[in-house]
Amino acid sequence: MKMGEMSSFQLGVMGALFLSVASSVSIVICNKALMSNLGFPFATTLTSWHLMVTYCTLFVAQRLNMFENKPIEMTTVVLFGLLNGVSIGFLNLSLGFNSVGFYQMTKLAIIPFTVLLETIFLKKQFSQKIKFSLFLLLVGVGIASVTDLQLNFVGTMLSLLAIITTCVGQILTNTIQKKLNVSSTQLLYKSAPFQAAILFVTGPFVDEYLTSKHVFQHKYDPIVVGFIILSCIIAVSVNFSTFLVIGKTSPVTYQVLGHLKTCLVLGFGYTLLHDPFTERNIIGIFIAVCGMGLYSYFCTQETKRKQSGDLLLGSQIKDKDGAQLLGVKIMVHQDKDSHEVKKSPKDSLV
Repeated sequence: MKMGEMSSFQLGVMGALFLSVASSVSIVICNKALMSNLGFPFATTLTSWHLMVTYCTLFVAQRLNMFENKPIEMTTVVLFGLLNGVSIGFLNLSLGFNSVGFYQMTKLAIIPFTVLLETIFLKKQFSQKIKFSLFLLLVGVGIASVTDLQLNFVGTMLSLLAIITTCVGQILTNTIQKKLNVSSTQLLYKSAPFQAAILFVTGPFVDEYLTSKHVFQHKYDPIVVGFIILSCIIAVSVNFSTFLVIGKTSPVTYQVLGHLKTCLVLGFGYTLLHDPFTERNIIGIFIAVCGMGLYSYFCTQETKRKQSGDLLLGSQIKDKDGAQLLGVKIMVHQDKDSHEVKKSPKDSLV
């Protein structure tokens, strides 16, 4: 990769990270107002509406030739879409059956489980420095966000299923984009209908079980409808940036970014919504930010080291090819001289 291409790639990564953070924090604040203040608790069904709006937006964009509709094997798309939809359902059920503290622990467990899966199945290596920074991050977020831990068998099983499906789904998001050479937009466009379908079918039942209310019997006043529309619009950026970040970086980096969002949401909650904020929150966020900073620094150093190695290897190959070409030219020149020497006596006789 040339220096100009590398700078463009890094700029794209920074843009994706910024879009992901900004859109995710915005949708959390919007949904918190919708669910807590306006009494609309139907999270799973709302997510299906998010994905429907995302697909419709991408459909229009594709019709306007804003991106290419690249064919992907239908079995891959269906299974991938259903897996991501199921993971969202399990996460919502985990929150319903567990305490908030145990749910936060479930989200924290996604990073080490992702590292484990990538190490075992993809043979990916994580340095001790990266592992230490991730550990520091998880400790900080745990201190800041985990309060009560109440265990029960059903909730624990649901959390385990949520962790497995989320990790596998995010690893596949990265792997499919790279193996099939498709963009984040193309993959989201193909898989969004299947994610939306499974959540739209199961969402009302999940929400009714968790809230004892039916989503289609809820009273929809103009304010609630306005916030739902706003949430769906923001969700387009959230879904797009999620696939973009995982495709350009890695599932682990996306999870690290997710915990940055958690810290920002805690801060915004205190500032804008006057949520309670303690010394424990401040200490936890400080430790987490230190872990994120170290993770970013170590990743940058390893990337630079890898780029230097690739450039050195490329230079060595180029030098080797040049030497071989030079050797061929010398041999051709020597053969030509030899041929002329052999030919010269004959020429003198004439």
